[in-house]
Amino acid sequence: MTIAQQKKNELMRNFFWKGIVTAIMSGICYALFTAFVTLGMSYGVWEDWYGDNGAGLSMFTIMYLLGALGAAMNDSISALWSAGIAQAKGKARDFLRSVNSRPGRTMVFAALCGGPIASTAYIAGLQLAGTIIVPITALCPAIGAIISRVVYKQPLTPRMMCGIAVCVLASFMIGTTGIGDDVPEGLVLGLCIAFIAALGWGIEGCVAGYGTSMIDYEIGIMIRQTTSGLSNLIILLPLFAIIAGDFGLSGNLLGQALSSGASMPFFIVSGFFALFAFSLWYKGNSMCGTALGMACNGMYSFWTPLICWIILGLIAGFEGFDLPPIAWAAAVLMSIGIFLIAVNPLEVFKKKEVE
Repeated sequence: MTIAQQKKNELMRNFFWKGIVTAIMSGICYALFTAFVTLGMSYGVWEDWYGDNGAGLSMFTIMYLLGALGAAMNDSISALWSAGIAQAKGKARDFLRSVNSRPGRTMVFAALCGGPIASTAYIAGLQLAGTIIVPITALCPAIGAIISRVVYKQPLTPRMMCGIAVCVLASFMIGTTGIGDDVPEGLVLGLCIAFIAALGWGIEGCVAGYGTSMIDYEIGIMIRQTTSGLSNLIILLPLFAIIAGDFGLSGNLLGQALSSGASMPFFIVSGFFALFAFSLWYKGNSMCGTALGMACNGMYSFWTPLICWIILGLIAGFEGFDLPPIAWAAAVLMSIGIFLIAVNPLEVFKKKEVE
């Protein structure tokens, strides 16, 4: 092997490892986004809404409309962050050109699945059951593998089926924590809603790969967050308000939330981390491969309970974030299952010979 080939292989290995680190960082950013959006929905006017009297709001409004409102604010602020960064890098002009292309429209569809559907379900599940839902939402790679088999006819190997079985076992372990008296009242409903989030993100993961392979990842995330934020604000919030019997309720709640000085700083921070949670995921996938990138990103099933326990439990002093040992074990087991679905462990670190 020549010196030039050795240098090339070294560069490829470094690029590969940087991709792994990037994908892992995306999972950590997702955990930070979760912690800060939970903080944002715990102070100011949100504290009144989720208080004992519910500020006069109906149960439907508290469970669903407020979840959609939190997702809308987070994703809209995240879109502003992405627009500002794109403008600073001179990429803002590429947004309209890209969104009108076929890959751009694919990203819009992916954003609709992962934004108003999955993000709202995720935040609603968090409010109902706490961070115990996180490993459930991490089923999205398993769901994505099954959907890819049905839609794209991609093979579902015995290794991948084994990984899916491990994920299902981990989900069952989490479900057993609901047995007993000392659990959140909305635990079962929260876990069911969390599965909707996993389904939405599983679909997003399947279709977004095509779009991000042809669009700059920073423009792709701008399309994703803008679509998600706007669809939450102009479609989902009014729809839930109509179901609740008061069309003007969504605008009223949005105005109160935006003027809540105690909570807005946390949403600004959560929007920042949400931007990098998804953009680093896209970038990591392009560097080390989608399968391995999803496996590394899926480690948020472990990072999120850990970071939320530190920020919300230890620092903020909130109760309910000290998960039982079986939930921690399930989070680790879920990460192993995700890894098995994504890659063959025997080949991950195998050096490839360059002909």
